[in-house]
Amino acid sequence: MKSEPDPQFWRKALAPYAVPCARRGTLSIATSALPYLAVSVVMYLTLSVSLALTGALVVLAAGFLVRVFIVFHDCAHGSLLPSRRANTVLGTTLGLLVLSPFRRWRHDHAVHHATAGDLDRRGVGDIVTLTVAEYTARSWRGRVGYRLIRNPLVMFGLGPVMAMIIGPRIVARGARPRIRNSVLGTDAALALLVGGLCWLIGWKDFLIVWTPSAFLAGSIGIWLFYVQHQFEDAYWQSGEKWSYTDAALRGSSHLKLPSVLRFFTGNIGLHHVHHLNARIPNYNLPQAHAASPLFAGVPTLSLSDGLRAVRYKLWDEQTGQLVTFAQSRRRPIPVPAGADG
Repeated sequence: MKSEPDPQFWRKALAPYAVPCARRGTLSIATSALPYLAVSVVMYLTLSVSLALTGALVVLAAGFLVRVFIVFHDCAHGSLLPSRRANTVLGTTLGLLVLSPFRRWRHDHAVHHATAGDLDRRGVGDIVTLTVAEYTARSWRGRVGYRLIRNPLVMFGLGPVMAMIIGPRIVARGARPRIRNSVLGTDAALALLVGGLCWLIGWKDFLIVWTPSAFLAGSIGIWLFYVQHQFEDAYWQSGEKWSYTDAALRGSSHLKLPSVLRFFTGNIGLHHVHHLNARIPNYNLPQAHAASPLFAGVPTLSLSDGLRAVRYKLWDEQTGQLVTFAQSRRRPIPVPAGADG
């Protein structure tokens, strides 16, 4: 699509929807964290009745946990509630449910918004993506490593462990004190919370109740993040050619989901709107999308399109598309000068 080049146009057009509402923000909490905790308690109570019954509630708990993450995400943008302090306090609290240090995650996600689709600024808050030339220039070990990272079994199988459990626990070298304290404080709070629950109900019951739904929610979250920016006609540019507006309108998908899935994913499928103005809360995204006919031309994916999108692995700078490994082998690729063998 040909996007509107003037950011001021979108800032003005979307401004009415970037106004948080205390009532609707509170409703978002009441329809995410509270039911997630309630379902988790019911799962624990059913352990003494039937393990199958406990298992039947896993998908529901995972759905509410995904919605918890969307509320956490809105708090990071300061968009859920009118009060900045309330967003920070709530986000820090919900971070314990999604295992993420709020201030560190907020920082990394802000970098993602500022660099999405920029080939020169890849690496923070995004899915690892190589160009065809970069992949070809790698040694065989480097190519195997990249194939493993982009393999769906690894991405959606081991990915939740790295994204939820291991990665957020690590303090990066040179991290600012606020970021370091966010990580260490969250780690300490989680140790107390998990330790207390294991003491109260036993570690086995805790793992049976928590692990399956958290793992499933993590896999869904990674897939959502993947399909929001990784599809065949995605947008990647370098240097001065990169445009924030184009990255939002051409590089962020409109994932059209059934109504029940839109509820559990907090309308995040309207990702083009979110990237144009991250201050729009999840509950205002549908109205913002409907407000402009220009949104009719954004990349639109169905649920099946989103599932098929995991085939695409490399950015082809010659065609301006994401391609599969098989497609990348159909033509000779020039190797960048000075590339490592």
